[in-house]
Amino acid sequence: MTDPAALRRRYARGHLDDEAVADAWFPQLLAWFDEAVADPAVVEANAVQWATVSPEGRPAVRTVLIKGLDERGIVVYSNYESAKGRDLAAHPYAAAVLVWHAHERQVRLTGDVEQVSRAETEAYFASRPRESQLGAWASPQSQVVESRAALDALVEQAEAQFAAGPIPAPPHWGGYRLVPDAVEFWQGRPGRVHDRIRFRLTDGTWLRERLAP
Repeated sequence: MTDPAALRRRYARGHLDDEAVADAWFPQLLAWFDEAVADPAVVEANAVQWATVSPEGRPAVRTVLIKGLDERGIVVYSNYESAKGRDLAAHPYAAAVLVWHAHERQVRLTGDVEQVSRAETEAYFASRPRESQLGAWASPQSQVVESRAALDALVEQAEAQFAAGPIPAPPHWGGYRLVPDAVEFWQGRPGRVHDRIRFRLTDGTWLRERLAP
């Protein structure tokens, strides 16, 4: 077994100077996101680790894909009856982190979570590949299934149900928007003396502050 304590990388790709940071969190995130998308070394630049808390107070985290990004926050889509959906129904608050290893960067967001409008959900659902639309209807997300064959059978049932016709968004499926109250930008630096710049919403005003690594 490889000793994980022996794995060590020196972060020296970039820096995050105070005068170079945008005046607000969204333009800074958009700049980093666009750089990640443009770099072939970054795989799925929109992948985000999304953390919630169960009704019993137990944390859970999983990787999902951002499908919306603007000044209001980040949007992901899911089955409302999934584990994350049940968590958010009980505690509508989440933490998320984007990690771009190739750029030695990460962005952390925390904030309230709200469902996006039904119109927004339907517009996004209509843009999905047909096989993904069928999957949203077929999969009882987070529930125990008997076997892969049983899951495939559910997909076949959905295919038969909709035949060659249009597939509407399931009523139990839609978008969640994380509306941030804090956004932290992290840039790796040598000696583990990393750059951390946080935007934090306080009494309706966004503050920008540097954090010790």
